[in-house]
Amino acid sequence: MTVRAVIFDWGGTLTPWHSINVEQLWQTICEPHFPLVQAATHAAALHAAEQQLWEVSRSQHQSATMEQLFELAGVAPTEQLLASYVKAWEPHTFTDPEVSGLLGDMRERGIRIGVLSNTMWPRSWHEDVFRRDGVLDLIDGAVYTSEIDWTKPHPEAFATVMRAIGVSDPADCVFVGDRPYDDVHGAQSAGMRAVLVPNSDVPPYETVVPDAIVASLAELGLLIESW
Repeated sequence: MTVRAVIFDWGGTLTPWHSINVEQLWQTICEPHFPLVQAATHAAALHAAEQQLWEVSRSQHQSATMEQLFELAGVAPTEQLLASYVKAWEPHTFTDPEVSGLLGDMRERGIRIGVLSNTMWPRSWHEDVFRRDGVLDLIDGAVYTSEIDWTKPHPEAFATVMRAIGVSDPADCVFVGDRPYDDVHGAQSAGMRAVLVPNSDVPPYETVVPDAIVASLAELGLLIESW
């Protein structure tokens, strides 16, 4: 069966996974902008709001935005505070060095490239990351769930990214991600083949069997070619 499109998850897939102390990160973001005690209070509120919204994503597959996060936390998202947020996250957003060559090779073979990310970030932040790392022009279409109503594994999220890259048959698509439930189960339920890039911090989902497992993105090119 010919592969016409490969769709990637972002965090933990195109961006290599590593553990982040998000609670401490919020403290770092808030400290330059508020008195010490208030900074700690706001950081705790923002962290709690983020956790709450991600829980809604996990349990109900409903999306959220940064605006909703700040509103839920009761903190005003000033331009300066958002700039500190982006700066604090920058070290954790770098694209895997293997991605540029991989996407270029796929493009040469006529394969459409998509991205589908569960995210509260606006599109512009993600595009800034891809532009910085020289891969934005290699992506044919991207869907960030901050722009739609649903998150993975909801089938509409996968249908939306197919429309974004101009592919109508899910059987022509391969999804690549690091989460057995959101990525593998979601893609397979939508009719796609799914490749798992496992990491130690994401728990297994025992009833899910990916179509393939790769230890790194470097293995993906030969795998897709064999299909």
